[in-house]
Amino acid sequence: MKQIKDLVRQNIYNLKPYSCARDEFKGEASVFLDANENPLNNPYNRYPDPLQIELKKKIAQIKNVRPSQIMLGNGSDEPIDLIVRIFCEPKQDNIVAIAPTYGMYEVCANVNDVEYRKVLLNEDFSLNANLVLEAIDDCTKVVFLCSPNNPTGNLLNRNEMLKIINGFQGIVVIDEAYIDFASEPSWLNDLDNYPNLIVLQTFSKAWGLAAVRCGMAFASEEILSYFNKVKYPYNVNLLTQNFVEKELSYEERKKEWVKMLLDERDNLIQELKKLSIVKSVFPSDANFVLVKVTDAKFIYTALMNKGVIVRNRHSVQLCGNCLRITVGTQDENAVLIAELKKNEVL
Repeated sequence: MKQIKDLVRQNIYNLKPYSCARDEFKGEASVFLDANENPLNNPYNRYPDPLQIELKKKIAQIKNVRPSQIMLGNGSDEPIDLIVRIFCEPKQDNIVAIAPTYGMYEVCANVNDVEYRKVLLNEDFSLNANLVLEAIDDCTKVVFLCSPNNPTGNLLNRNEMLKIINGFQGIVVIDEAYIDFASEPSWLNDLDNYPNLIVLQTFSKAWGLAAVRCGMAFASEEILSYFNKVKYPYNVNLLTQNFVEKELSYEERKKEWVKMLLDERDNLIQELKKLSIVKSVFPSDANFVLVKVTDAKFIYTALMNKGVIVRNRHSVQLCGNCLRITVGTQDENAVLIAELKKNEVL
């Protein structure tokens, strides 16, 4: 593959990042008169650690990576946007991604005026690496692969993904927002083997912290040096850092939640398959299921009118008449099934 520095936009490579006095000072200080902060109302009067060092140390232990391989952001959407801004020259470079997939890749490409090329998955939502590689040209800087994929729910085939990682000269991003619910291991163990690999994970799903807004990007130290150049200095606030650090102490609880949701997912799938308005329930490696129904728009509206909110994916490629349904609690899933049964006359 190309050298990372040759993939980075020239202005980003040459960029002198914002620096504060606390970046320059190493050690313990007792008097802080550098940042024009209010000296009262400690600790919230002080700017947070811009590199979230203590939190990264704890995440590194859980994820079995080095702290220097971690970038934390305001959800996963921040690192997604940073990837586009770091590597893609507007009006010149392009991004290749599978379709259907998570919509923010395309939104970030459009915001940054970068061409976004979609490669359709197979009818069973499996990945054809050759089609992805055929869509790549000399101006392709990034390939996005979401696995387990959203909205389809399935893990992408590892061998097909390896073909892309090995066959592409640029950056490959594997978005693992739902990996805790999958039966296969994360790609984090492969970071040192593939210098062009970026892995995204989140605290929003399995950890139940969507409102806290903390996403993780894992990559080589070289790639993350550019993330730290471009990101806003204090992108993760102190409340989020402290709260996530505390929640990391409850990893066993997280594992229990995952097991409960997997059990509920199995039960939900079995109940959905009994309904005449359900044509098929696609296999899922995530905390949601994609369901093909007789009339997605009608059923979506009927559920919404009863206060049951699912996601209508009918307009998404390959997802005609499909609803994406998140696995809820046993009681929430029971309400959903009861409301769906009322529409059995369709």
